[in-house]
Amino acid sequence: MKKILLSLAIFFLINISYANDNFKIELDNLFNQLKTTSSSIDAKEIELKIWELWTTHPSEKSLTKLLAKGSYYMSRNELTSAHNVFSKAIELDPNWAEAWNKRATVLYLMGNYELSQKDIDEVLKLEKRHFGALSGQGMVQTELKNYQKAIDSYIEAHKLYPSMKAPLVMIKKLQILIQQESI
Repeated sequence: MKKILLSLAIFFLINISYANDNFKIELDNLFNQLKTTSSSIDAKEIELKIWELWTTHPSEKSLTKLLAKGSYYMSRNELTSAHNVFSKAIELDPNWAEAWNKRATVLYLMGNYELSQKDIDEVLKLEKRHFGALSGQGMVQTELKNYQKAIDSYIEAHKLYPSMKAPLVMIKKLQILIQQESI
């Protein structure tokens, strides 16, 4: 019986490792494509594939469903419920960047900018290329009136996703805001 359980455990761990390796390879390929494409239509398709990977847990379908449930609550502006669901997802897998990112978004919507930034920090520790978290960080830092940090976040997001227009728009707005405040 012990040999069977040990064999099952080894099989399970190998499958998780294989899934994580495939996830990383696919994500790396998509980010390479995102940086090099000159077509905004292709870039949007690549972005959607990246989001699909990020919102799909690499090994636990139940966590993918949990994230979707939290996103549903967020779409209905049931922010406390969404926060609770995303917190549960983080508790179950603290290494899943997208669970942190979703909770950071909810915290931002709730006006808890410092806590949102803490969750964004966790996202970026786990996935430094998370252009969504970098853009979110720009929004958080703008609310905290840390305009240069917001600009830096948007610059990083733009480096990862050159076709995304919002970072360039926000950088210009923030530069104008800094200029106006220095007068």
